[in-house]
Amino acid sequence: MKITINARQMTVRESLKELVFEKLSKLDKYFYDEGEATVTFSRKRNNVNLEVTIYAANTLFRCETEDETFQNALDRSIDTIERQIRRNKTRLEKRLREGVFDTGYTADDYIDDEPEFKIRTKTFSFKPMSVEEAILQMNLLGHEFFVFEDQESGDTCVVYKRKDGDYGLIVPER
Repeated sequence: MKITINARQMTVRESLKELVFEKLSKLDKYFYDEGEATVTFSRKRNNVNLEVTIYAANTLFRCETEDETFQNALDRSIDTIERQIRRNKTRLEKRLREGVFDTGYTADDYIDDEPEFKIRTKTFSFKPMSVEEAILQMNLLGHEFFVFEDQESGDTCVVYKRKDGDYGLIVPER
């Protein structure tokens, strides 16, 4: 797996980088060699923050963990991503490395698969608007995200409220 380490307003020690490579290598059993992991270190308030994003088999696995130490945050992140994989094992078996769920684990190690997705379809017409207008509309509706057509580009975009109180904008890649 290819691993990229980023740090926001800090420097990551070599020993911590080695620990990341060691811990993430545990997940190699699930992915072909094309897996790519991005690990981002940062500090928030009095705690450390660790974001782990893995892209493999056209699937994203992501975990953001806040803890007192980076080692604890890394351990919790790896456990969370492994739990995500095991929880969705039947859906992922076709995408991940063949036979990965056949060896190494007993039936008790697996978390029951999530039930079938219950999908509620909602249709609405939307008019072209600015990002600021979309955020206003989202807040007026009391939603966490809002889909809209960007009046400048004509693209279908999404604005969303982030955990830190800021807003995010998702635009299609060209």
